[in-house]
This record gives sequence, C-alpha cells and structure tokens, in this order.
Amino acid sequence: MDFAYTPAQQELKARAAAYAELLMDYELESEAADGPLPRDTVKKLTHAAMDAGVYGINMPTEWGGAGLTLLEQVIVEEEFGKVTNCLWDIPWRPSNVLAMASPEQRERYLLPILRGERFDAFATTEPDSGSDAGAIATTATPVDGGWLLDGEKWFVTCGDVADFLLVQANVLPDNESTLFFVEKDTPGVRISRTPRFMHSAVNGHPEFVFENVFVPTESVLGEVGQGFELTKDWFTDERLMIAARTVGLAERALQLARDWAVQRKQFGVPISDFQMIQAMLADCAVDIAVNRSYTHQVAWEADHGVDRKTLHAKASIAKLSASEAAGRVVDRCLQIFGGRGYDRSYPIERMYREVRVDRIWEGTSEIQRVIVANELIKRGTAFLDLPVA
Repeated sequence: MDFAYTPAQQELKARAAAYAELLMDYELESEAADGPLPRDTVKKLTHAAMDAGVYGINMPTEWGGAGLTLLEQVIVEEEFGKVTNCLWDIPWRPSNVLAMASPEQRERYLLPILRGERFDAFATTEPDSGSDAGAIATTATPVDGGWLLDGEKWFVTCGDVADFLLVQANVLPDNESTLFFVEKDTPGVRISRTPRFMHSAVNGHPEFVFENVFVPTESVLGEVGQGFELTKDWFTDERLMIAARTVGLAERALQLARDWAVQRKQFGVPISDFQMIQAMLADCAVDIAVNRSYTHQVAWEADHGVDRKTLHAKASIAKLSASEAAGRVVDRCLQIFGGRGYDRSYPIERMYREVRVDRIWEGTSEIQRVIVANELIKRGTAFLDLPVA
C-alpha cells in the first residue's frame, strides 16, 4: 500500500495552497464586511480558482470541472480549510448530486455553475426537521404540468448568493421525498430572514418560505421518490469535505501557535520552553496527524469502490472525529496566544468561532455517532476494515 502523493497530487496540493494564500489576503476585508465581498472581487477570485484548476473540483473535465478524484478533492479542501470566513465558498464545488441531472438540466443548471455564471444552494433543513430528516414538512402537490411547493427551509448555506435551489420536498399524496430545481426568482419564493451567526462567513445562510411555488415537471432531479437517497449521497460527500477542511484549519492553527510559542518570551525564555505549552502543541500534532490519515483513507476507499453504506458510515467517522479534534486544537492554540488569541484581528480568534459549527452542520456529532452505532449493530466491526484488493 502506497501512502505517498503522486507528483501530480503534490503539484495539485501546491496549487491549492497557493490559491488558499490568495484567499487569506481577503480575510480581514471579509470579516469587516460580515457578508458577501464586492462582486468584482468575487469574480476575480473565481477566475483565479479556475486558472489554478481548483474550481468545480467534483465535476468531470468534459463538463468544465476539474475532474478530481475524491482523494484529490480532499487534498484541495484541506488547503481551503486553512482560510477563515468560509472564503473557500468562492472556489465553488457544486452539489455532487447535480451530476445526476438530465442533459437538459445540465445545460441549464450545472454548466453555467462551472463557468462561474450561476450558483446553487441545497435546501433541506426545516424549522422542525434538522437531524430528523424524516420530519420534513415541505410538500409538492401535483397540478397540471408540475407541482406546487409549500413549506420553509432554514440555514440554506449560500442561499443569499445562489441563483437556484435544490429543494427537498414530499410529493403528495404518498410523501415521496424528491429533489426539485427551484429558481430563486420564481413567484412565491422569498427569503424571510438571514440570521447572523457566530462566524462572519463570506456568504449567508438565509431562511426561505415557499408559498404555492409552481415548478414544472422537468424540475425534478433524478426521479420522484429518490430525494432521500440523493440527499444522503450529498451529506456523505459534504461530511468528508468538512473532515478535510477541519484538518486544514487545525494545521494552520497549530502552525500559528507553534511560531508564536517559539518567539513569544515570558520569564526571559520562549514559552515553547514550558512543558505545558509543549504538551498542548504535541496533542495538537497528534489530533491532526490521525485525522488527516483517516480522512485520506476514506477518500481513497471511495475512489476504489467501497460500497455506499460503508462509505456513509466511514464519512461520519471522519467528520465526527476531525471536527471534534479541530475544536480541541483551536482551543489549545488560542490559549497559547493568550489575550492576543481573543483579538479578532488574529486568525486564531476567527477559527475559534468558525470551527464550532463543524460539529453541527451536515449532521451533528450526535447524529454521526448514531450512524456509526447503527452500522456496528447491523454489520459488526467489519466495515472498519480496509477493502481487499
């Protein structure tokens, strides 16, 4: 088993790192704006991502994407995770389920995304349906030529800048979970509120209301009744990317804390001479090394044909472990910085606020534990094994 990056993967990592450095130049501007950056800035950074080959990384080259394997996507997202203010949203990675679009849907929705002309947002969470996906109350009532959508969707990440939404709704009368393409300017679609959260993300997470929203027959992604499975595939992908980004965030935090500890003097010596500081640095290194290895392993297994149920559980392990580890790392690193770590002009403070949500969105830590426990109960410990060649 070869754990070394290929020359192409090393070069990809370097390109992603260089692009992440470019994004870092806009962190303080984004923090001050507490919202979208100017359109000209976003356009410039979008084209820079395209030039670097790190835009649309999860879509094939024949459609205009970067055509990366899942492991290569993890390599890129790990570098992006080092950037604060969720600026990694600018080098857009379309919802993976858009690969299931029909040729006509692909022309209308996916290809413009890959050209940087449109953006999508995935709308599944509701006021009474977060972890309990089965409690979704948004309905699609059949009418001539399509459906009428009614309901609410909350915490729609990047919904403020998206041009269209992928909305999960239950088709009546049998409550068949289905994904629909919904243009944001369709009559009956409105943003009711854009909450302000702990982190200052470059894009928002608005709440949407749908009132008698007509969507035509051709607006269904996949098939009627396939929505839950497609959403599950989307969650699996997102959880693995969160694991990768939190590893990257933790690594930047540790690098900053290590550099600070070496040069910061107290009692006449660098604080890196103190064993309690050394212990915190060492614990951070362990958290990062272990979670990077496992996240890479799961991505590699996915590229080599691991079955969907196993991948779903392993992605949950990766997301659970990496997000919680990153929280520990950033907490220690802020402590090493002392009062300066609490200053918003320092990246470590922004990381401290931002990493907290990684234990919540795309499935809480508690839900990841439920998924892993269910897999253990149903299939034993065999799913933890590496695949056989």
